[in-house]
Amino acid sequence: MSSAVVSTSAAQGRPFVFIEEGSEVCSRPSGAEPCTEGRPPQRAFSVFTDARLAGVTPASRLAVRPAAEMVSSGIAAMDALTGGLPRGCLTEICGPASSGRTTLLLAALAAATRRGECCVLVDASDALDPQSAADAGIELDRLLRVRCGENSPEKSLEQLLRATDLLLESGGFGLIALDLGDLPPQVARRIPLTTWFRFRRAVEHTPTVLLAVERQSIAGSCSSLLIKLGLIKLWESENQASEMSSQAPLPTHAQLLTGLEIRAELVRSRLERKPVRSAEITFASKTAWAG
Repeated sequence: MSSAVVSTSAAQGRPFVFIEEGSEVCSRPSGAEPCTEGRPPQRAFSVFTDARLAGVTPASRLAVRPAAEMVSSGIAAMDALTGGLPRGCLTEICGPASSGRTTLLLAALAAATRRGECCVLVDASDALDPQSAADAGIELDRLLRVRCGENSPEKSLEQLLRATDLLLESGGFGLIALDLGDLPPQVARRIPLTTWFRFRRAVEHTPTVLLAVERQSIAGSCSSLLIKLGLIKLWESENQASEMSSQAPLPTHAQLLTGLEIRAELVRSRLERKPVRSAEITFASKTAWAG
């Protein structure tokens, strides 16, 4: 029988004995001669350790983690693509300016407040317009807004991270949204992965949807859902631009933005539920004055 004893400085007193294929397995005291009794060849792996690991549950006996509960994002096409937004998970929404990030953010907040949930928007750039939020259907009396509009993006990011830790620790919110969309990407990327991992663990096993809105994905594997948005085209109207002017008519070349056509791509999903359609959809967003 051929055997080898392997030990490391990190596991003193816990030697591992490997017995090669075709060898025999027999019990013998330490330092004794190899067993020479004839037995059928067999492949074996024997581990000797102390009793402190007796309570470790084998991976084969671990309970299966239940699938995350999904709630509406407020946009039917998006719900068809992803199944909604998962509770107890981190969802990333990324895209450049005018890609529909704010549209999806306001829709998700409106859907959550209509469900009677209290929500939080941690606004890194103090960019939210309350009137636009009300027009989008958000019940403002159920929305807590944390304004982080400091003079420098670095200070704003520091405030956002500190506020998020406190909010996740307190609990009781249906949706916590982090709006990092107006921060420079080089600043947002300074958030270490350990911070995102801490956020993910804090929201796990809670009914809270943690939503991060960014220009580029920065949470890595810590996000359970990653949605990338992009602009397809703008809808503009010349007639409405003239009609809405309370002063002299606007120049003939003036146009008024009335809506967007947006492309949404499901980049990553670590959820049990698979999308019912292709991994990409389009949806429209209209301005309040477009009717």
